[in-house]
Amino acid sequence: MRAFISPAPIRGDRARLVGLLSALVALALSGCAGGDFGRTRGDFRNDDMHRWIGVEATGSVGARPSDFQLTDEERTLRDMAYPLIEPPRQRPAWKTVFGDYQPIAAPWRQAPPFDRTAYGKMLIDEPHRSHTSRYAALSEDVRNDLTRFEPFKFTAMRVIELDRKRNAALKYVSDLSPRERADAIGRMEENALIVQWVQQCLHRRASSYRWALERLVIMAPDTLAADADRLIAELEAQAANLSIPAGPAKGHVVVSKG
Repeated sequence: MRAFISPAPIRGDRARLVGLLSALVALALSGCAGGDFGRTRGDFRNDDMHRWIGVEATGSVGARPSDFQLTDEERTLRDMAYPLIEPPRQRPAWKTVFGDYQPIAAPWRQAPPFDRTAYGKMLIDEPHRSHTSRYAALSEDVRNDLTRFEPFKFTAMRVIELDRKRNAALKYVSDLSPRERADAIGRMEENALIVQWVQQCLHRRASSYRWALERLVIMAPDTLAADADRLIAELEAQAANLSIPAGPAKGHVVVSKG
């Protein structure tokens, strides 16, 4: 008789057991500080996940951040600023997949000071099949910065222009409380400092790229150096010509040495 007993119930019980164990594992992992396998937690990824950039910028110069909600343009400004202030090749490919998102200190209180040789040393030390691939990686990083810069600049000009209108409207607002005025001024200060933060990072990135290219040229001369040099020169020009006034609120001096 045993030969005619269907094994389906056994497989069904086993499947239910596996499902129960999976549910228990998922429940245990849900209490961890990070996401599954180290990924950035889903509840951390939200529309205002880059709000901290403005808070960090104002805090780094001793100012109070605004409590106003972010406008759509201000949120976009912060989203576009992050990939330009995060050091290039800071996250290897596997970390990009599994997540290691962390806030970055503003340049006005970064310690240790900026090291223009760090990028080049990392590029040279990374395993590559040939020096040609190093030139390609360098050019790709500079090209990515140039691609990201244009939409950032457009958004920054829009935000600064709206801040001018905000500043002009302050004297016409009835019953304006000191806290409302402080929040309005604080937000204008945030926006201006974010633009200057990105500008300073572009200067630093261009300096790092230049150092890396010079080392590649003496280590392994290649005609690809000319293309990389052209791209770096374009990035240097873009950083120098970021002709966006600081806005109605005073910003902080941009330091481009390094």
